Amino acid sequence: MNYDDHNPTGAAPAKVRSDEAHPEAQNDTQNDAQIDAPSPALEPAITEWQAAHAPAPGTPFHAAIPDDLRVPWGWREIALFLILGVIGSLVVYAGLAEAAIRFFGVPRSDVFGDTMSTAKSVVVLISQALLDSGAILYLYLMLLARTRAPFWQSIGWRQMEPGDGTIRHSAIQFLAGGAVLALVVTFVGSYFNSKETLPIEELLKARVSVLLFAVLGVAVAPLVEETIFRGFLYPVIARRLGIGAGIAITGTLFGLMHAAQLWGGWGQIALLIMVGVTLTWVRAHTGTVTASYFVHLGYNGLQLVGYVIYMIGGMRH
Repeated sequence: MNYDDHNPTGAAPAKVRSDEAHPEAQNDTQNDAQIDAPSPALEPAITEWQAAHAPAPGTPFHAAIPDDLRVPWGWREIALFLILGVIGSLVVYAGLAEAAIRFFGVPRSDVFGDTMSTAKSVVVLISQALLDSGAILYLYLMLLARTRAPFWQSIGWRQMEPGDGTIRHSAIQFLAGGAVLALVVTFVGSYFNSKETLPIEELLKARVSVLLFAVLGVAVAPLVEETIFRGFLYPVIARRLGIGAGIAITGTLFGLMHAAQLWGGWGQIALLIMVGVTLTWVRAHTGTVTASYFVHLGYNGLQLVGYVIYMIGGMRH
């Protein structure tokens, strides 16, 4: 397979290759022979980091490319991901809707009509959960064919480097940062005019929908969305177009993905793009998806608390 600086579609090696120079054996024929046929006893010495980031034989990454952007996938894998996502969303929703009609007696107009009924909102949210699971499965199988390194590490979930304190302290700081971001977005968003009722408000009229949305929004969405946007998409875009463009484009795609939920609230959509840019900047600055995940978790968590207060107290934010 071809494996170049900008579109590495081949498999990243999981051990030392025969055509890579060994630092202690450049002029030693005997050592070169040992590298050509590495013994099993030497393989445990190869670290997981090397397995995840070692370039393919003969076509190494450019030296200027940061380590966290050296991933064993490229544009073709992203294109296939998008195609499967579109097809999957249609098939999954149609399948769940038909199941609701046949097994639960839901009227067809409730799940295929233009209005957002309770049944339709449940089908939409369960469909999203299944699509999220399918997305992670695709990424897992894609990486399984390219590297023997651990999946989460390969997709960008590296350990955070602690600052002045511990890793736990750093996680708390990122969580707090996400909560502050949520407060800023809520405050600024109150000044934007929008439609009387946004699609997401229609989606969350029923209590069961609110419960499902809470579980997905806190337990699932930060993990899946950070893995897809900051782990899968960002490295390829940033490697090809530069880190600045990678941050801007990835953040914009993140905001636009949520546009359907906020259609008519153009100011809110713009704010979500800003949130996406912020999350991607955190990922680029720290070199790990783990950091942007904690910011995302803090953001969604506080947003959910605010929405629950709104639903219970009838307050409008």
